[in-house]
Amino acid sequence: MYHSIKLAIDRKAAATLADQIFLGLRGAISDGRLAPQARLPSWHDLAAQLGVARGTVRQAYERLRDEQLVYAAGAAGTFVCAGGAVAGAGRQGSESTRAAPGAAVLEVVRAFPGRAVSTKPFQVGVPAQDAFPFKTWSRVMGRAARAAAALPLSYPDPRGEYSLRAEIAAYLCVARGLDCTPGQVLVCNGYAGALGLVLRALELKGEQAWIEQPGYMATRDALAAAGLQLVPVPVDAEGLDVAAGVHLAPRAKLAVVTPGQQAPLGVTLSLRRRQVLLEWAAQAGAWIIEDDYLGELQPQGRAAPALASQDRKGRVLHLGTFSKTLTPSLRVGFLVAPPELADLLAQTASICASAPPPVVQLAVAEFLHSGAYLRHLRHMKRLYQERRNALGAALEQLGAVHAPAALGVLLQLPQGVNDVEVATRARSLGMAPSALSGWYAGAAPASGGLLLGVTNVPEDTAAGYCERLLALTRS
Repeated sequence: MYHSIKLAIDRKAAATLADQIFLGLRGAISDGRLAPQARLPSWHDLAAQLGVARGTVRQAYERLRDEQLVYAAGAAGTFVCAGGAVAGAGRQGSESTRAAPGAAVLEVVRAFPGRAVSTKPFQVGVPAQDAFPFKTWSRVMGRAARAAAALPLSYPDPRGEYSLRAEIAAYLCVARGLDCTPGQVLVCNGYAGALGLVLRALELKGEQAWIEQPGYMATRDALAAAGLQLVPVPVDAEGLDVAAGVHLAPRAKLAVVTPGQQAPLGVTLSLRRRQVLLEWAAQAGAWIIEDDYLGELQPQGRAAPALASQDRKGRVLHLGTFSKTLTPSLRVGFLVAPPELADLLAQTASICASAPPPVVQLAVAEFLHSGAYLRHLRHMKRLYQERRNALGAALEQLGAVHAPAALGVLLQLPQGVNDVEVATRARSLGMAPSALSGWYAGAAPASGGLLLGVTNVPEDTAAGYCERLLALTRS
């Protein structure tokens, strides 16, 4: 069983669950990881994240309020008091926040910042197009545009807007069990921007790097372009096979993993494998890049805590993105650096990388701060579970061999059927499955497969799409 570091829920402990939540949040407030005015999740949201009753969370919040560490603002939510950060106040004092927005007013933004290409059924890596909170986002973008117009006419912080970095740090503390400060967070242009920044800062050209087999193609390409020697390490039911990695390349200086929900197989890196991986990195002086591409967005059950939350030696760089939870068109990703790397990454960002436009960052910051983000996540988790179940039931009805895989379903193809050819023919019919063989570096297994994204396959259309797709495997 997984436990987050600062909100450790141990049902066998002597302390009650309410006490454990209270102590975890009080510690986060006291040392500054939950900054003054940070908004706490609602009782409902935090209870869902931790798998406890809402009354349990309510008791913890009431104790925090009794100690004057938080205050309730009615429907607006519960916030950390201005004097809540005791030990951490000095640590954050050097990072001044932006001035409050002035009287300048811009026209309210009614659409996304940019126009996304329309998605197709079974396409992976994109959120549901019919479930985005457009009205709420339009209002948030309008306020962000007015706030951005009032910013000083100077170069922005290359690490990103402080308000967004503070919100990300607070969210990761509560939702991912990750102990970090805004000073360790850098806002980047999506996952690709975060990965590129890390690779440039670490300067590992010529070194060996473990990659998952199968694994994300874009990561593989980025590492190869940076001059690293790729070492594919097999993935099994427990995630990355660390022992195999040590056997293949014990002196590797980098490992890139998707421990929360492996891409594309969807398995979670086991606790035993996590510990062995962290021990190897510490002993070998290697770095681990954690691609937390889905974060808390797991259709069923509670997501495992971030690998970085279990790192005691400062070897893990945590990379996240809002592309899967909000929209890829925002191009907002982030990375959390170990404390000793934070200055190096900030310096590298100032030279060769830039954060997204301030208006987008301020909008995401408000979306997090208001609690809309956690409400949106809760809705999407329920929606994706329903859609994945419907897709699985349709395949089951048609006698297809399949298995759930994060926000997708892995469809096994009959022996001898070329998955690339089937995927190509499916695209001509308006569908976009992903050929599993493309996720492999080098030779793929003889038995091909298709990764079917579930996000844009409504329940009432699943059977029809599955029939058309399976017909291609028989023709």
